[in-house]
Amino acid sequence: MQVSVETTSGLERRLIVGVPAERIDSAVNSKLQKASKTVRLDGFRPGKVPMKVMRQRFGESVRMEVLGEVMNESFYEAIQQQDLKPAGQPAIEPKSMEAGRDLEYVATFEVFPEIELKDYSSIKVVKPVAEVTDADIDKMIDNLREQRATYETVERAAQDGDQVVIDYLGTKDGEAFEGGAAEDSNLVLGSGQMIPGFEDGIVGMKAGEEKVLSLSFPEDYHSEELKGAAVEFKINLKEVKEKAQPELNDEFFKLFGVEEGGMDAFRAEVKKNMDGQLESAVENRIKQQIMDGVLDVHSDLQVPKALISQEIDALRNQQLQQFGDLAKQINAKDIFPDEVFAENAERRVKLGLVLNELVSKEGIEADADKVRETIEKMAASYDDAEQVVNWYYSNPQQLQGIESLVVENQVVDNLLEKAQVSEETSSYEKVMSPPEEEAAEDE
Repeated sequence: MQVSVETTSGLERRLIVGVPAERIDSAVNSKLQKASKTVRLDGFRPGKVPMKVMRQRFGESVRMEVLGEVMNESFYEAIQQQDLKPAGQPAIEPKSMEAGRDLEYVATFEVFPEIELKDYSSIKVVKPVAEVTDADIDKMIDNLREQRATYETVERAAQDGDQVVIDYLGTKDGEAFEGGAAEDSNLVLGSGQMIPGFEDGIVGMKAGEEKVLSLSFPEDYHSEELKGAAVEFKINLKEVKEKAQPELNDEFFKLFGVEEGGMDAFRAEVKKNMDGQLESAVENRIKQQIMDGVLDVHSDLQVPKALISQEIDALRNQQLQQFGDLAKQINAKDIFPDEVFAENAERRVKLGLVLNELVSKEGIEADADKVRETIEKMAASYDDAEQVVNWYYSNPQQLQGIESLVVENQVVDNLLEKAQVSEETSSYEKVMSPPEEEAAEDE
């Protein structure tokens, strides 16, 4: 077998493979002889069909089958011979397939890049130092009460923050328009759910009152027909409800697993959960900075387009899961074109390649104690933690996911030892806020 390799551009390789005709002919003859023992043809006894007849009837189809198999087999033989590591499937173009002649084809594909591990001492990491204060706990408890708030009917005029039950009918030039009417609709005033002026116009109304609001749709409204349109809404207010937060009592505490101990025990449980959240958030901040630093150090690393394409498809499929059964009825690439995920996909592929190389070169394996610790930490929030732990250890796929997470954390720890680490005094609220919000606050 003759093999030659050309580098066309970057990571792309062009492999020219020649396979002797004898290999093809031998494989064709072998398949025809094997088939002749079982094939049934009129005029011949089973197993007695002459090879001449077999070649006339099945020779061409068997040859095409053999060519496909040989191209596949010889391609993998060729890349092993040339010590190449393809990323993605090759594009194979036959050049010579005539009977009696050597098979020749061209395989074009990308290879994994050679990754040279860098000096990571230039990576800078700022570790936020914060603690959960009494004020943070008070705010969290208020949030928990707010999440479980209910609305109770009141006999007064509607105010911001109230929930109202309304019928409404919208008209444009005296004609009702699509989507402009509803009955027994629940609306929280001040939520911004409706167009400007709608909710403000209901403030001050009482149950049983009717009102007509003259409003205009925003110029950037999604419906072309209604962009900037002057409309009227006839409002019939049926009920006004005031938000009521639950009392801080034993019944409320039980919702969070606190059966006894009252307020002190409840605050201690809230603080415990907040401490855990803060610890995870700090770890994630550090990990993010490490990953960003690794990408900066390897900014010139080329990655295979085939791997980026695969990652784009994976990210798109994750996004489509939120559509449930509807995902089967839509064209995914129309709603989520490749460009939406391209940057993130390239980042993930590049990080994956570098981290895998680090794992390989440093000989990092998942530490069994850390795997156990991670699983127990995840199981702690369940009533029967031991059952959850056993479930992970009896489920190879789930266990592998935890081991991969532990290896990633060990890589981060490894890089953290090489990086320049400083500390910065912060707060629970700041550490827990998304990075983009924190950046906006700093500005």
